[in-house]
Amino acid sequence: MRRLFGTDGVRGLANGELLTPELSLALVASAARVLAERDRSHRPVAVVGRDPRASGEMLEAAVVAGLASAGADAVRVGVVPTPAVAYLVDALDADLGVMISASHNPMPDNGIKLFAAGGHKLPDAVELAVEEGLDRPFTRPTGADVGRVRIEADAGARYVEHLLASTPQPLAGLRVVVDCAHGAASTVAPECYARAGAEVVALAADPDGVNINDGVGSTHLEPLRAAVRAHRADLGIAHDGDADRCLAVDADGRSVDGDQLMALLAVAMQEAGELVDDTLVATVMSNLGLHLAMRERGITVRTTQVGDRYVLEELRAGGFALGGEQSGHVVLPAFATTGDGLLTALRVMARMAQTGKSLADLAGIVTVLPQLLVNVRVADKDAVAASAAVRDAVAAAERRLGDTGRVLLRPSGTEQLVRVMVEAPTTEQARSTAEELAAIVAAAR
Repeated sequence: MRRLFGTDGVRGLANGELLTPELSLALVASAARVLAERDRSHRPVAVVGRDPRASGEMLEAAVVAGLASAGADAVRVGVVPTPAVAYLVDALDADLGVMISASHNPMPDNGIKLFAAGGHKLPDAVELAVEEGLDRPFTRPTGADVGRVRIEADAGARYVEHLLASTPQPLAGLRVVVDCAHGAASTVAPECYARAGAEVVALAADPDGVNINDGVGSTHLEPLRAAVRAHRADLGIAHDGDADRCLAVDADGRSVDGDQLMALLAVAMQEAGELVDDTLVATVMSNLGLHLAMRERGITVRTTQVGDRYVLEELRAGGFALGGEQSGHVVLPAFATTGDGLLTALRVMARMAQTGKSLADLAGIVTVLPQLLVNVRVADKDAVAASAAVRDAVAAAERRLGDTGRVLLRPSGTEQLVRVMVEAPTTEQARSTAEELAAIVAAAR
């Protein structure tokens, strides 16, 4: 059987070849059995949430049935952000969390993300055990041993209270436009930012089941730029469909990415004595400009593979206080066990309120170097990436760039592609270097 779990759960076309109600039922039933085998002291309890896409209703029914069929109790929390499910797993002392969402993907897609006790993502070994359990026979519970289902009506409210308690500074005086992507943040984000003291203009906050991520949200910033200018707001916040990420635009509509958000938060935490070991955790995709800005301030950047799960693993292993991705997944372990777009936005706005500085000024500590990514399709991605010709070409390009640029060449995790990323002082230099390396990769295939 091929591997089901990617870097962020199981994802695919809802009701298509992979992500069917049948698979969803079997997957969570297996997860519940794996957990029950590890701890037989009580009946497992699982928190189940979803984003607003239409297929989520169908998959939620399958997930709840799967949990109950395996003897686990299901706590339905409705439409909430992914980080709310992670928080509620811990707050409700549950054994498992199930979030039904495809994040920033188009509406026809959906996905299942699993969280272990404490709200942490499942380790690889547990994911593998869950997959292996799909084909393993088991004794079905009957009678009183069948799982029960209940609704946690105040789940969203509990999550909002948690966020407000984690915000160190009132946001009075700030006007913010928040693009909710017609997703899971549509209710909680505007409410939370307003209760924290900001003047809020809500954008794309009317989900109907089919409009999620449709030309809006963190992958489509143009509507947010226009709204920020039209409302003369201090900033704009863009969430994705399940609100585990946050991107921003400043008062002039310029993009502020995850690297810049992490940098301004790292400096704030360093000043407050909260940045453990003066260390920030980021992936290899973070811009060289972030590394240079942090070096100037005595902050070490530890790098991981691409994927927020690897950032989370490094944060936990080192006990660090801040990490994330260029895409806007930012993790603050003191307050959350996974990327939380609302928490990130609140902390960024609190920094603005505390310093009286604009987002442009705060984000300006990072000079983003031009970055170009070229994907080259090959027959054997691992062999090509490891070939002597490709390695020699990369080494030569790195020598030419020196400390002013960077080359990252790696096989794709999901396709027969070699990804060539180049950062350089100018766009033209990044383009010419990337195209040169891409040609060598193509010739090596």
